[in-house]
Amino acid sequence: MKVLAIIPAYNEEGCIEATVDEFVRTCPGVDYLVVNDGSSDQTEAICKRRGFNYVSHPVNLGLTGGFQTGCRYALEHGYDAVIQFDADGQHMPKYVTPMIERMERDGADIVIGSRFVDEEKPVSARMIGSRLITALIKLTCGQTVNDPTSGMRLFNRKMVSEFVRRFDFGPEPDSVAFLMRKGAKVSEVQVQMRERQAGESYLNAWKSISYMARTCMSILFVQWFR
Repeated sequence: MKVLAIIPAYNEEGCIEATVDEFVRTCPGVDYLVVNDGSSDQTEAICKRRGFNYVSHPVNLGLTGGFQTGCRYALEHGYDAVIQFDADGQHMPKYVTPMIERMERDGADIVIGSRFVDEEKPVSARMIGSRLITALIKLTCGQTVNDPTSGMRLFNRKMVSEFVRRFDFGPEPDSVAFLMRKGAKVSEVQVQMRERQAGESYLNAWKSISYMARTCMSILFVQWFR
């Protein structure tokens, strides 16, 4: 399979260099594209100086816009699949190959790098939200996704086309649920994830609660009208 890693980056000057270097070193057979999403720091300058493969948005479009740009690039350049890969160092590239192998072996449309295939979810407010999303996906789709909020997801070309075709379709749990209801086959691979290596997450406590609430509402109601 010809696979492209899409690395959306917004103000990741503290992480982007190490993230790309580790990815290239660990996954020599997988291409990557950094999508600099209107960063106001030195993210673009670092990409340019290091000769990274990147494109830049003139303004910040958010995760959905960044991922869709990568998906368009993948379709135009003949890739069979894309993997969503964080710029902040949380995702570990050593799991990319096992995820690709799982897609090829199972014929899956989506493979999720899951923290909770073989491990129990810890007890925390965030994991309560994750459990709720898992339950709602099971209720509406009839399938279990153990780690629905994982941002490390591999999508085949058919799924990539859906992200390009739908302007409001982001790489989020409600979109995965929608694709599952449309017949997409999902597999999970056990992975480990690190803490953010530099910078600050945009998700504070209130934004995390808001995100979980919007996601649950979308899975229960909004997705049925897409």
